[in-house]
Amino acid sequence: MATVSIIYWSGTGNTEIMAEAIKEGAESAGVSVSIKLVDNASIDDVKDANAVILGSPSTGAEVLADEMEDFVSQMEKEGIKNKIAGAFGSYDWGDGQWMMDFVERLKKDGFGVVEDGLTIHLTPGDEEKEQCREYGKQIAEKVK
Repeated sequence: MATVSIIYWSGTGNTEIMAEAIKEGAESAGVSVSIKLVDNASIDDVKDANAVILGSPSTGAEVLADEMEDFVSQMEKEGIKNKIAGAFGSYDWGDGQWMMDFVERLKKDGFGVVEDGLTIHLTPGDEEKEQCREYGKQIAEKVK
C-alpha cells in the first residue's frame, strides 16, 4: 500500500485542523497515512513514504515557522528528492508569499509539488476542511 507522511507545525491549531482534514482525504483515497508534529518527525518519515505533505503557518514577515524551516533544511542536507509533495498552511495577513516561496523551494529541491500548495485564511470552516480533504485525495491519487 502506498504511504503518505504528513508533517506539520501549528501555532494556533489552524494548521493542525488542516493536517487532520488532509489526512482524512488521503485515507479516503486508499493510502496509509502517518501524521506527526514536526518536533516528533524524523527524516526517515520522509524517506520511507511515497509522498510527503508539509504544513506550516505563515509566521513573521510571511515565512515558514522556524520548526519547519529547520526540518526542510535537514531534508535538503540529506538530499531527499524525487517524491510527490504537498504544502499547506494557514495565515492571518499577507498574500500567501510564504507558501509561494515554500512551493518554489520544494520544486527546486526536486519534489513534485501538487498544485501550488494549499492556504487557508485563519481557522478552517467546513468548506475549507473540504478543500483540505480534496488536497489529500489529489496527493494520494498520485502515489497509488
